[in-house]
Amino acid sequence: MSQKSVLLVEDEDNIALALGYLIGRAGYRLRRVATGNAALDALAEDRPDLVVLDVMLPERSGYEICQMIRSDAALAGIKVLMITASGGEVERRKGLAVGADAFMTKPFATADLTAQIHALLAEDAS
Repeated sequence: MSQKSVLLVEDEDNIALALGYLIGRAGYRLRRVATGNAALDALAEDRPDLVVLDVMLPERSGYEICQMIRSDAALAGIKVLMITASGGEVERRKGLAVGADAFMTKPFATADLTAQIHALLAEDAS
């Protein structure tokens, strides 16, 4: 069985470092980018199994990236976990409306994040 891959799209270095550590420790292959345009480039280069996607990014929002993933047949099946620091019910609903599989508000417990990633990646395991 091949190792599942995660694309982390997070512009805050401290948050990315912590999330990257957790994702790597959970056994997933990780790639991190810090901007919306870099996320699109990364998706074109190497299709991940999951995108952990911050809502507020330079260049393009996480909502826009999620919509682009969902409208591209070549990216069908990629799971999207959106994360945000300004997460009220409106943001969560918008994230799910644009196609996110799950939505988490910062700060969150590391165990909750890890469990959510495992759950999303287990859904498409055969």
